[in-house]
Amino acid sequence: MTAVVVQARLDSSRLPGKALLPLGGKPLLGRVLEALRAVNADRYALACPAECAEAFAPLAEQNGFAIVTGPKDDVLARYCNAVRTLHADRVIRATGDNPFVFADAANMLHNEVSGADYAAYHGLPYGAGVESVAAEALLRAEREAVLPNEREHVCPYLYGHGELFMLHRPLAPLQWRRPGIRLTVDTEDDYQRALRLGEKLSEHGVFPVYTGEEIIAAAEAL
Repeated sequence: MTAVVVQARLDSSRLPGKALLPLGGKPLLGRVLEALRAVNADRYALACPAECAEAFAPLAEQNGFAIVTGPKDDVLARYCNAVRTLHADRVIRATGDNPFVFADAANMLHNEVSGADYAAYHGLPYGAGVESVAAEALLRAEREAVLPNEREHVCPYLYGHGELFMLHRPLAPLQWRRPGIRLTVDTEDDYQRALRLGEKLSEHGVFPVYTGEEIIAAAEAL
């Protein structure tokens, strides 16, 4: 069983409360969840700290996401809580910073993992990608990872130990390979860029239903 699990919190140090900032008439996190519903999966969950659950609950419900809570800073443990709660055997990991995530690229990646413990494309715009991870690999990382970076960012223990895990890290297909484009929302400048990109997509009647190529075209036109 495959689960899309997206992590989010409210107390970002660089852009506090960004998950609920407006983007195209909806909260930013709502745009993220909306985009991720186009990823083929059996279950969808929002993994957040317990103190965020009440604020996020309406967005999760509107978009068909269950809420799973866990530690604020040990995001690896939060994901493993989701694995156990959802009885998932594979997780498509996404973050609440990325309202322009490429669902089509996520679907292609998931279809080609061929049993890899960890899979991700190189060369996508920053903020467009997801990671596809075997649940057993995540649970092993939870048992063995000790460094703060390995706990906070979920997957570094996996791709840092190629001798333990089967890794699939190909270059992205050419139509999506634009590593110089930044789509994530981490700072005020990122947020202002996201607002402009949302407006550009809306000019063509695309936002919020879009493909990676449409997002790239709009971003390059800014």
